[in-house]
Amino acid sequence: MPKVRDQGNQYSQYSDLNRNTSGSSLFADQTSLPELRRSLLQWYQQQGRDLPWRTTRDPYKIWVSEVMLQQTQVKTVIPYYQRWVEQFPTIKSLAQADQQTILKAWQGLGYYARARNLHRSAQIVADQRDGMFPQTLDEAIALPGIGRTTAGGILSAAFNQSTAILDGNVKRVLARLTALSMPPNRAQPELWKISERLLDVHHPRDFNQALMDLGATVCTPKSPQCTACPWTVHCRAYATHLQHQIPMTESRSELPHKQIGVAVIWDGDGLVLIDRRKPEGLLGGLWEFPGGKIEPNESVEDCIRREIKEELDIEVSVGDRLITIEHTYSHFRVTLNVHHCQYVSGEPQPLECDEIKWVSMDEIHTYPFPKANEKIIAALEEYQRTTSS
Repeated sequence: MPKVRDQGNQYSQYSDLNRNTSGSSLFADQTSLPELRRSLLQWYQQQGRDLPWRTTRDPYKIWVSEVMLQQTQVKTVIPYYQRWVEQFPTIKSLAQADQQTILKAWQGLGYYARARNLHRSAQIVADQRDGMFPQTLDEAIALPGIGRTTAGGILSAAFNQSTAILDGNVKRVLARLTALSMPPNRAQPELWKISERLLDVHHPRDFNQALMDLGATVCTPKSPQCTACPWTVHCRAYATHLQHQIPMTESRSELPHKQIGVAVIWDGDGLVLIDRRKPEGLLGGLWEFPGGKIEPNESVEDCIRREIKEELDIEVSVGDRLITIEHTYSHFRVTLNVHHCQYVSGEPQPLECDEIKWVSMDEIHTYPFPKANEKIIAALEEYQRTTSS
């Protein structure tokens, strides 16, 4: 049971407000709206998830949860959220932290632009609003990393404002409810109108949370539990036996695949060389082991020597393979071909990065690394254990 509720059970007593009557033709039947709201809220009262960010009305903590939940499952987010709000309990404390500390706290969640935007937005709110999160949709959307759905989620959950949402779960629910005959991303204006018309203005906080829970726990992508759904009698996809075909998906081309040569460069004292990526772009601000894309007809060893000379202006000798790692990002796949290397000559220069450091294996975990590079670190630790025994 969710721990925070409006006092009293009023869900069976409210009436349709008939607002936004210019909305979707898919919802021309106004008489169904009160029952849709009522049944969903009653279901939520009984089946809603007990999540840590639902026990607070602090817009900052709700904001953190909303950002973490972008592209990430609830079960993964919960421990990160709990550690985050303990480490950065207020907007001002987050604003004052340095980016490396923030990226380290985010490490493992992926999509690191979310953390950088959260940090930048906290600085703006701290500087321009004395740490008070804005209470209007336009002001919230103006902050880096906050779109219409995230803003709607924060304002409805923190302030009980009547702001609609349209995340992935909600798109799927509404697509099935209306038997949408196209992929949801091609009907977003229509789906926004439906979400706005469905929203219960008396209970927007609980309604939005209920809608997300319905998509996350019942109206799931592959195996919808239609017999447990409060909207079954209204669902056009269910009525036409299309719940497994809707939402429609767009055909996707195969992801590009890049072969990467990666160097674990050792000096004579047992230190390894790492570099920090530039702040913009993919994995911006994170540390990594240097390397780059293998060119056509180029060997892994030749690639590593070339890339290290181009990126760091040093010479290395390439040794044995440490590990090969397959990793998938949102728009491409990579194979990391990781080799031990020995530093030979030259003074390392940050030609293609922001910073370079020689570090010991004991201190390497204090730096924020992307997930694939964490696997390299684990392989190095295993290598040290086997060679020292």
